[in-house]
Amino acid sequence: MRSRKGSGVRLDYYQRLVYKTILRYQNPVTGLLPASPDNKHAWIRDNVYSILAVWSLSMAYKKNTDMDEDRAKTYELEQRCVKLMRGLLFSMMQQRDRLERFKESQLPKDAIHAKFSSESGLSVVSDLGWGHLQIDAISLYILTLAQMTASGLQIVYNLDEVAFIQNLVFYIESAYCIPDYGIWERGDKTNHGLPELNASSIGMAKAALEAINELDLFGARGGPSSVIHVLADEAQKCQAVLQSMLPRESSSKEVDASLLSVIGFPAFAVDDPELIEQTRITVQEKLQGKYGCKRFLRDGYKTAKEDPTRLHYEPWELRAFDKIECEWPLFYCYLLIDYVFEGNKEAVNEYSEAIEELLIKTSDGIKVVPEMYAVPVESVLAEYENPGSQTRVPVGRSPFMWAQSLYIVGQLLKENFIAPGELDPLNRRLSSQKKPDVVVQVVTIVEDDKIKEKLKKHDIDVETIEEAKPIRIEPARTLSHLYTFLGNSKKLSLTGRKSRDVGILSSSKLYTLQGQEFAFTPQLTDQRHFYIASDYELMIDTFKSELYFLKSSWQNMLGRPLVCIVIRETHLEQGNIPVALISTLKKLKSGYINGTRVTLGNFRDFISTTCLTNLSFLGSQEEGIPEHLNPEVERYLSQRTQRSTKPRLLSKFPQTKPHRKITPTQPKSMARKLSFRGSIRRSRNIAIEGEGSSGHRTAEEGSKASTPITTSPLPSEEGETFQFQKASRSPSPENEDWQPITRHRTQSDAQFQDTEFDDLLRILHSSESLEEQGDIIHYLVVEFGLDQDTGGVEYGKPILVRDLLKELYEKACQQRSWSIVRHSAGVLRKPVEDLTKAVTDLLVHQKQLTVGMPPTNEKTITAPLPSFELRKLIHDAYGEDESTAMLTQELILYLAMFIRTEPELFSEMLRLRIGLIIQVMASELARSLNCQSEDVSELLLNLSPYEMKKLLYHILSGKEFTMASSAHSGNFSIVSCKSLKISTKTGQFSRLMNSIHGPEDLEEQTKAEERQGQWLRRRRLDGALNRVPQGFYSRIWTLLERCPGIMVQGRILPQGLTQEMTSGELKFALQVESVLNTIPQPEFRQLVVEALMVLTLIAEYSIVPSLGEPLCVASIVYTANRIFLEDQVQVEGDATLCCAKPQKELTPSGELVCGGAAWICQHFYDSAPSGSYGTMTYLIRSIATSLNCFPNDGEINCSVM
Repeated sequence: MRSRKGSGVRLDYYQRLVYKTILRYQNPVTGLLPASPDNKHAWIRDNVYSILAVWSLSMAYKKNTDMDEDRAKTYELEQRCVKLMRGLLFSMMQQRDRLERFKESQLPKDAIHAKFSSESGLSVVSDLGWGHLQIDAISLYILTLAQMTASGLQIVYNLDEVAFIQNLVFYIESAYCIPDYGIWERGDKTNHGLPELNASSIGMAKAALEAINELDLFGARGGPSSVIHVLADEAQKCQAVLQSMLPRESSSKEVDASLLSVIGFPAFAVDDPELIEQTRITVQEKLQGKYGCKRFLRDGYKTAKEDPTRLHYEPWELRAFDKIECEWPLFYCYLLIDYVFEGNKEAVNEYSEAIEELLIKTSDGIKVVPEMYAVPVESVLAEYENPGSQTRVPVGRSPFMWAQSLYIVGQLLKENFIAPGELDPLNRRLSSQKKPDVVVQVVTIVEDDKIKEKLKKHDIDVETIEEAKPIRIEPARTLSHLYTFLGNSKKLSLTGRKSRDVGILSSSKLYTLQGQEFAFTPQLTDQRHFYIASDYELMIDTFKSELYFLKSSWQNMLGRPLVCIVIRETHLEQGNIPVALISTLKKLKSGYINGTRVTLGNFRDFISTTCLTNLSFLGSQEEGIPEHLNPEVERYLSQRTQRSTKPRLLSKFPQTKPHRKITPTQPKSMARKLSFRGSIRRSRNIAIEGEGSSGHRTAEEGSKASTPITTSPLPSEEGETFQFQKASRSPSPENEDWQPITRHRTQSDAQFQDTEFDDLLRILHSSESLEEQGDIIHYLVVEFGLDQDTGGVEYGKPILVRDLLKELYEKACQQRSWSIVRHSAGVLRKPVEDLTKAVTDLLVHQKQLTVGMPPTNEKTITAPLPSFELRKLIHDAYGEDESTAMLTQELILYLAMFIRTEPELFSEMLRLRIGLIIQVMASELARSLNCQSEDVSELLLNLSPYEMKKLLYHILSGKEFTMASSAHSGNFSIVSCKSLKISTKTGQFSRLMNSIHGPEDLEEQTKAEERQGQWLRRRRLDGALNRVPQGFYSRIWTLLERCPGIMVQGRILPQGLTQEMTSGELKFALQVESVLNTIPQPEFRQLVVEALMVLTLIAEYSIVPSLGEPLCVASIVYTANRIFLEDQVQVEGDATLCCAKPQKELTPSGELVCGGAAWICQHFYDSAPSGSYGTMTYLIRSIATSLNCFPNDGEINCSVM
């Protein structure tokens, strides 16, 4: 027998190690690996990780072949990998019905099972008997399938399996908004079965989507039909959410060691090197120990304090797991592999030595990696006192196949048996390397020759739609519809892609189909998609942002992006090209805009440089003729080419009376018929406090004020009260969530009671006023529903009220009558582009949302929701106020835009109360225009989307603004004023001021007095935006450790929260926020926050060991106000004219004369925080007199003050 080389001997050792610890357990029939010899369940995740060692060893033998038997070993090891991967594929294909349901519902009960029987490949637990929804496990399978296929393994055998894999892509593509149970299968760390949005799941999904995109599953033997397609925007959404979450894992886990698999091998999902390093350092600092890494803080699994008789934990017992969490050698293996990929030899040796010390030798000399190391029962108290001092013992499975596999992979890499490139043939490890700037190509197309000539006068040459042929230009919604055919399989009963979102990355390509080339315009220009596309100013502003987005997000695609913009007649302003549009086109022509390199040209200039995608999946594959177009696709595209001018329906009315009337009586006078004017306005629900009385209402009064006018029953002329049921509407794509509701007949409704249906239609036909037409159609919708037949006919189809409303919407968009646009869009349930993604973006930036008008009608959004549920929740929150419901969705879009581009605007804001923000916007508008509160609702809703976005920006940033009237449209525009410069001070007390109101607010007292009302306004804005000082929530956690509880408005924060949650946990911050949100007055809320900040200093500097009793914060604020008024009497201050009078005067309604909220003098609200007469001074004096914890004699160190 020939002698072996040194490398061959070493490989044979690893081959024995792989067989003894992994392959000996592989089932010969299914190919699956059981969790252990005693547990026959096969987890998807564990199986994939475990087979990586076998795959790595096969590649090592392939390149280090010494004898013929080595080739045989290579082949057998490869087939072992194929067997396991196909076994998992078989098991998942058995659950294709769940996959199909999940694409629609995204519910845990419809998820593919996380584990199967290793002996049969079938389910082992019920749908609800386990936390099956584990996006990371399915994503890991897809990622590994892609890498193995790219390395030359043949795993997928036929087109049916290709279709299933394509549907698995659809299963994970919305990972960025699907809370799941995560890598540890428990969701929230209390293990009560509550799914969370997990960064590790999102990162693995992002990696899988990028890896499988455009990959031929048949390898070198494949063709167009075996290629997997991924919309690039889905992977980018995952990336955006992932980067905003890291280094946090979820709302209950501030960091998790599983993130190592996301920032490094196998996912390599993060592109930012600094974020990779920050996440790794966070894991090492908070979780790393002598025996490995903890999974997450306060992880009770297998600890001495865990009750093994139950799966869940009680909230109070989580504190018992602190400092004794089990440490897993698994994560040392991840770190070792990552440092090999980085080429950091010093760190490789360090972790390699650390792992060797943790290995356990079996009786036959095999080294195995245990599952974890735990603190023994007898050492728990000592470990509490001195963390890391006690010797731990191995617990759990030995070998732990997941860790054993990664250990072997790490050793093969370290000893150079395989190279990083072989383990990562798709080169995902290079994703964080800097890449050259992307040049964005822009093609501008015009609707007709008239617009072309107008642009030519400005030296801008463009093509018309006709001249651009043979390239066919379609809106993004056409591409969205075509992608619904992707993954269709009648044999497997799979219907393909459900999502209709197509982002800028997908529409910035050229597509080919049956020899025809297609270009798609972005969704932002699709006026049918959402009304903000009708505002050319916002479209231009968004277009600039999208170009920058393309520059930064265009990755892993061959060719440059190409953006096609079509200028239509609707974009003109009184027949002229808008100046802003001309300016933008000239900047594009210059080659540089908004920090992005661009090139402007025609399609023929960019054909050879543009990214090109083949829509080959639209062929008739299942019929065996893929070269022929799917008949449904052919029919759809044919209909798209036969587009005709839409008829004007508002003039199509029957000449005979319709069969349905409001009452059988004859019509009254025309004056009676015209009394409908203003019915839309009366349906609205935007209320602002009057001048001088902001925020002083009680909760009960707030409830009354926030009730729509249309819900109050009013007597008719005969003294009778009417109440009737709205007609039920049949479901439709745009109207799917309408439900019959009960409403009261208002005065405006009663005025219609004798008006006949045909008379209303005649008035509608003769009216030239959009507002009047809107009022009539609004009444028809309320009385009869959207699907009421008007009696007219067009192209053989009846004209419904819905059709009239659609045309009103389009006319309002053309005329830019934004209040009618918003109202009609709300009634039609127009979907908002990327609403779900916008909400998710805000949520993953740790910002919760509330919709509805405070204080009683608010509904909180705490987790991502499907589009349908989200829109239903918003519309339900506002009742019949459709205008504000649409405005809310619009503002959510803008908030998401801001948080992506200027996250500092949201500093220390945890919950965004949209209803309160709308009220503040209306209040600021009324202040700027000096108008009456009853007029401001119409003025606000009539702002263009662009001006609405600017107004929101000024509210968030606190910048001053004024209003200017447009000469063309008569609408108002937002104009920024010069911002106030405020100096900063030094010292601990001033740093506290800085944390509360920001450094720009710490101006000198003399400057603060120059503008009366500025501090009151600032407190109102900060209170309305729920803005708190930096580090506020962690400071409250520290304060709670020193007192039994904190009481606010009758709600109490108990000390027990510190037992359940860590100081950096998002869940704790949300508990604090929920208590603060019980305060209806924003300025009073802000004073409560200031008082809490002063109290935290007592705990932070240990001025007293314990505060002794629950803290009533409102009482401290009221005492501070009383002391302030006493000082005002002594110095004869401004408050002596109102609240500091010997006899307090009240208004007839029982409110303070000065209009102060919550019975606090308005002059106290308007005081600067600092200074001898500042609010902080009075709060400190109040605390000193109110609390009984301070010693009666002796000295207290107040140097921090």
